[in-house]
Amino acid sequence: MENQQSQPGTSLVTERARPRRSRLLRRVVLASAAVAGAGALVGGVLMLLPGKPPAHRPPAPAPAPGPPRALTAVTAGVPAALSALAATIGDREARLRTHPADAMAWAVLGTAYVEQGRLTADVTNYPKAERALRSSLRVKGEKNAEALDGLAALENARRDFAAAKDWGEQALRAAPKRWTSYPPLIEAYNGLGDYEATRKTLDKLMALKPGGAGRPAVMAQAAAVYRDRGWREDASAQLSDAAAIARTPAEQAGYLERSGQLAWERGDREDALRHFEAAVRLDPEQSAALAGQGRALAALGRSGDALKAYQAALAKRPSPQYTLELGELYESLGMGQEARAQYELVRVRAARDTAAGVDDELLLGQLEADHEDPADAVERLRDEYEWQPGIEVADALGWALHRAGDDTQALKFAVIATDKAHGGGVLSALYAYHRGVIERELDLDGSARRHLQQALRINPYFSPSRAASARELLRELGEPGEDGMPPDVM
Repeated sequence: MENQQSQPGTSLVTERARPRRSRLLRRVVLASAAVAGAGALVGGVLMLLPGKPPAHRPPAPAPAPGPPRALTAVTAGVPAALSALAATIGDREARLRTHPADAMAWAVLGTAYVEQGRLTADVTNYPKAERALRSSLRVKGEKNAEALDGLAALENARRDFAAAKDWGEQALRAAPKRWTSYPPLIEAYNGLGDYEATRKTLDKLMALKPGGAGRPAVMAQAAAVYRDRGWREDASAQLSDAAAIARTPAEQAGYLERSGQLAWERGDREDALRHFEAAVRLDPEQSAALAGQGRALAALGRSGDALKAYQAALAKRPSPQYTLELGELYESLGMGQEARAQYELVRVRAARDTAAGVDDELLLGQLEADHEDPADAVERLRDEYEWQPGIEVADALGWALHRAGDDTQALKFAVIATDKAHGGGVLSALYAYHRGVIERELDLDGSARRHLQQALRINPYFSPSRAASARELLRELGEPGEDGMPPDVM
């Protein structure tokens, strides 16, 4: 069934993640930051802040009691408006010019930089965030849960889930009853493919029963885990409740965008579009909702409007992911030159990300597998899977191996991405499609038919070109023989 009911203590997988290793480039970036941090005084970091305000400006107020909204937004996944983040950054910078030993101000500044970078795809915020967060650690020491949370969120944003796990576990040891320490760690475990740890950490978070801003944030976190387990109705209910009790328009818009994504993944184009449009009305800076509109509009056959929605999303957040999606939309419309321009732009933007310590190897592997050099994609994705073996990487590696002509090896990874025994509980039309195509090449016609049908059942509109390909392959396969399903169907 597509929507199993959750059971207490249910394990996502029994297999633990394999040992991870770090990338040379990431280690160089982080080592340089660590060396600079160890030898520099806080005053050295202050030199990086904007110039001093005019003399007539009143002194910045002392920080309010409790964790500021920007800190909660980053560490707990509570969506925040860009204007609020900008105000928080300006306020904390002013505060630190006169109070350079304020560890909380450094932590808030750093985490606000992280969220600003994530929302705008301006990755130059990430080195600034790291400097501020390490300054907070130097001031307060290793029990500084706020800075540790921020560093975990930073590494999640950079897609270095191993480093995020290390920081997150330190934060949890420093403050095990602090609910905001849990969401970054859940994201890190998920990125590493450690679904048992993901489930256990969510259970601990929900047992804390946080109130106030924490309640909708925890609901949204639970929804993300439920979605990955294939419990769509549970995930949708949690997000609906979270949106209903959200405290700000930006927060509500964030939860509506995630609800729209769930609707899109189950193939409900109209419902997805309604959620995305509502999110943008509440928060016009909601670039994820604009990109979501692009997907839904394309599926509805409104190609011109879809292109405009993607262009609007990229104007606000020029991310490599949205760039790749726009390129594939152009390609599906027969606009090859425009598509190639977007694919080249993906590489340019990924190079920018890499310079700021962001790992875009998964996205680059997906680009190369489908549009350029499958052998290069295999090399990238093998390395990525060895480092952080989540199911998204497993699916991409399996597909790259197929595109490179190694379907026997490809099927092993496609199974990991789609088999619940390996953690592949998420109901993904793309993953099912990839597995079906690979099985078709291996003459496993029964399994191929089943997975291609599953892809279209999950979301008939999951891709303008791939959905059509799935239908064509099913026509070629035909119906099963009179004796029932072939023996390759498990």
